Amino acid sequence: EVDLEERLCELDLRSDSDVPDVPPPTDSTPEILKRALSGLSARWKNWWIRGILSLAMISGFFLIIYMGSFMLMLLVLSIQVKCYHEIITIGYRVYHSYDLPWFRSLSWYFLLCVNYFFYGETVADYFATFVQRREQLQFLIRYHRFISFTLYLTGFCMFVLSLVKKHYRLQFYMFAWTHVTLLITVTQSHLVIQNLFEGMIWFLVPISSVICNDITAYIFGFFFGRTPLIKLSPKKTWEGFIGGFFSTVVFGFIFSYFLAQHQYFVCPVEYNSETNRFVTECEPSELFQMKKYSVPPLLQAVLGWETVNMYPFQMHSFALSTFASLIGPFGGFFASGFKRAFKIKDFADTIPGHGGIMDRFDCQYLMATFVHVYITSFIRGPNPSKLLKQLLILQPEQQLSVYKTLKSHLVEKGILQPSLRG
Repeated sequence: EVDLEERLCELDLRSDSDVPDVPPPTDSTPEILKRALSGLSARWKNWWIRGILSLAMISGFFLIIYMGSFMLMLLVLSIQVKCYHEIITIGYRVYHSYDLPWFRSLSWYFLLCVNYFFYGETVADYFATFVQRREQLQFLIRYHRFISFTLYLTGFCMFVLSLVKKHYRLQFYMFAWTHVTLLITVTQSHLVIQNLFEGMIWFLVPISSVICNDITAYIFGFFFGRTPLIKLSPKKTWEGFIGGFFSTVVFGFIFSYFLAQHQYFVCPVEYNSETNRFVTECEPSELFQMKKYSVPPLLQAVLGWETVNMYPFQMHSFALSTFASLIGPFGGFFASGFKRAFKIKDFADTIPGHGGIMDRFDCQYLMATFVHVYITSFIRGPNPSKLLKQLLILQPEQQLSVYKTLKSHLVEKGILQPSLRG
């Protein structure tokens, strides 16, 4: 017992300096930009590099939006895989896992297993009609969870068989590292796609709010920042944080107004099995129909308006923008603490001036979870269309049983007309 206590004390005394050094990322800035900005100071050079690359990424994002919801899903999947790769690579380098048997192969195998499970669930929920018409897919959907568990169990057994003497602790470190990375990347990206199916506006407003907050907080901090905000991120300032908050709320309110006018953005994304395409056509819900609201008395004197016309969704956008600007940055602070713990500046050097993909999407994962919880808590009720799709998959005798039970229930409630009771 004394030896155990001494050992625990030794562990408590360990500091971050015990973490092995990681090779610094290389400068991936294109040569043409280096030459064009060679006369500037390091501070302004970084400003221009970040600005130019930000505009390029935003332009690419708008192009993908124009290409449709399917391309957005592929974008989310690509970002997920890249973020996973960056975090796994850090663990690989930090713990010098070069000699661990099967480590990288098992990491990617577990990624495939978890994606198979989550995206299989999505197919079962949103593509029931398509699956019903294809007999070979019906088997995969019927036994989807059993197949997923079997695949994971295979990887688990492979990990146990790969354990070697003198590397046990390190192998379990990396096993835990892999699963936490899966939790951060795969589950959150799955929620992003779930939000997208509710309507593209539930995908675009939250993501754009985080991007707006990131950009405006950087601009306010760059020009007006004087007061440090948090020790984890020395460059973050209160001026940038506050300026980013107000800018994001205003942006979210205006951006929501423009998106709410178009079916393409407000209608749920559904798969049309006849045309084999995703469609966004519907009668917009009450959230996206203009309504008249009374202005609070205190604001009437300032604005000079007694009533104002707006979309109900714009009030929800206030909640989304507030979370993006007040809580979303804590995802970035968390990532900063992670990078400090392992002595790295960025997750990777994929984007010049920005770092890795994970450096740009560290706040988006918190946002994805919040939006999903917000929709299920305050927006979406029972979904009759989804229930109907599930009923159509049942066998005829099961459908008949459901019909009889529902009919009996409606008769007891007095909802059915007397002429229909026979």
